[in-house]
Amino acid sequence: MTTVYLIRHGEISQSKKVVFVGQRNLLLTERGREQIARLADFLTSRAISKVLCSPLSRCVESAGILCASLGGVPETVPGLQEIALGAWEGLSVDEIQALFPGCYEARGRNLAEFRPSGGESFNDLLNRVWPIFETIVHGMDERIAVVAHAGVNRVILCRILNIPLENLLRLEQYYGCLNVIHHTSSGYRVESINSCLWPTYELHSSSS
Repeated sequence: MTTVYLIRHGEISQSKKVVFVGQRNLLLTERGREQIARLADFLTSRAISKVLCSPLSRCVESAGILCASLGGVPETVPGLQEIALGAWEGLSVDEIQALFPGCYEARGRNLAEFRPSGGESFNDLLNRVWPIFETIVHGMDERIAVVAHAGVNRVILCRILNIPLENLLRLEQYYGCLNVIHHTSSGYRVESINSCLWPTYELHSSSS
């Protein structure tokens, strides 16, 4: 059996309240580093064999904190980065509505398929991420930590739980949260979703 500890990176630093982060490289805040350190303490007794992560800096930093406690070095996995949001990255909802009239509302009507200019849809993200995730879990008998993003985690969970992508935002993914997924020859089993080891106040669950 393969057990995947699917983690969202810790809280990120932003110069303003940004809703759409996408593939921008942002550092963790002090709180974000503390969130991952607490998670590392929890995972030390779980016999994690390797830590994989998205190549974006917030995941690499989070994975490094985990490995400082668990041992080894993080392995970056190209393709696990967050959904690309193109021209929307770094913009607030108000800015998007002003610069791209009607597009934010159109995305709300078709969350699975809508692509911002120069970006991806959530269906695109699933098609990119799922084959990588399957490669990670198949044919292994170990415990693996995977540090990724809210959007990435959500599409993986939707695929396993057979939830339409239109409903993916119903799956909360707080900064530094933990999802536990088991894989055997019989398929997938989700043990827990969005588990947190710290207070969940003042959180933002945007795609990042």
